[in-house]
Amino acid sequence: MPQPSHSSPVSLDTARGTFRVTIDGDADAPALILSNSLGTTLEMWDPQVAAFSEHHRLIRYDTRGHGGSPVTPGPYRFADLGQDVLAVLDALGVARAAFCGISMGGHTGLWLGIHAASRFNAIAVCNSAALIGTAQGWNDRAAMVREGGQASMQALAASAPGRWFSADFVQAQPATVERAQAWIAGISPQGYAACCEALATSDLREDLGRITVPTLLLAGASDPVTTVADAQTMQRGIAGAQLAVVPASHLSNLEAPQAFDQAVLRFLSTPRLSA
Repeated sequence: MPQPSHSSPVSLDTARGTFRVTIDGDADAPALILSNSLGTTLEMWDPQVAAFSEHHRLIRYDTRGHGGSPVTPGPYRFADLGQDVLAVLDALGVARAAFCGISMGGHTGLWLGIHAASRFNAIAVCNSAALIGTAQGWNDRAAMVREGGQASMQALAASAPGRWFSADFVQAQPATVERAQAWIAGISPQGYAACCEALATSDLREDLGRITVPTLLLAGASDPVTTVADAQTMQRGIAGAQLAVVPASHLSNLEAPQAFDQAVLRFLSTPRLSA
């Protein structure tokens, strides 16, 4: 019998530390692991739990530096964040899974597609890019957060809606926006800064051709951070990659959950992923 949706988080001991994880759906169903964006927690995926857990063993986790997962000294690298995903899967006894991540989580998916293809039957890279922002911009933000501490996280929370959501959504759905702001306000400054430093040093553009795992590239039509053009560039670099565009800004799973769910589930249900 499937477990009830929105199960409570547990502390999962892995070879790389103790991660905050939730698991929903039938234990015998194909595994799907979700990776959060910078400045959020596994709760960002709440709108997807019901639909995704209907056909998958749904695994959500807080990325290193976020929520209840390890906050280790930085800087981090995407090799660290990718190995964390593998450690979570290992601890749960999952040999192969599908992967879906947004923004930083999507970039983690690219790293996994390049370096750990044998562990994944599909990757959905959402609102992301092979190179996100600039090294200077991320390093400046990391330095600001390290110096300013939790007050800097509050400042980032105040400015987050303009980066994460369209103006219409901010006006129409203030409760969702405020909840998202609370996530970033509560993130460890050290963990956030260390993830910024991972983004500063990761450029996967030259490695996209190494990805052979079936790949979905999902973009938000009005995303100012990782644009539709970014997704199109990745599609040219990844053989056979599919592209989906949904009517949303950066956190598209929150702004357009039905369109997001439909695009991802359609991709995951294609016959070539069932082998």
